[in-house]
Amino acid sequence: MHEFLVEITTSVPEGTSPDEVDRRRAAEAARARELAAAGRLVRLWRPVGELRSIGTWRAADEAELHEKVLGTLPLRPWMTVTVTALESHPNDPGRTAS
Repeated sequence: MHEFLVEITTSVPEGTSPDEVDRRRAAEAARARELAAAGRLVRLWRPVGELRSIGTWRAADEAELHEKVLGTLPLRPWMTVTVTALESHPNDPGRTAS
């Protein structure tokens, strides 16, 4: 598995009903829990005062990340996503010895 830094900004389309927004947000929370349990969503943060999220995600490759992970999020059609592939740094204190 490879790790990716993913920045997500979600913009609700104008005219979307509040009920639709609530339904999708609830489905998004449930899907995020499933992806976390499957080891795909590792960590997720929201910068203070901003309406975007930054997270670390895992997938076999970037194509799988987009298609089978991020693509399954109920809010994905409303998202702008930036993906950065990550590799371990030799000085990372969380790095495991190989």
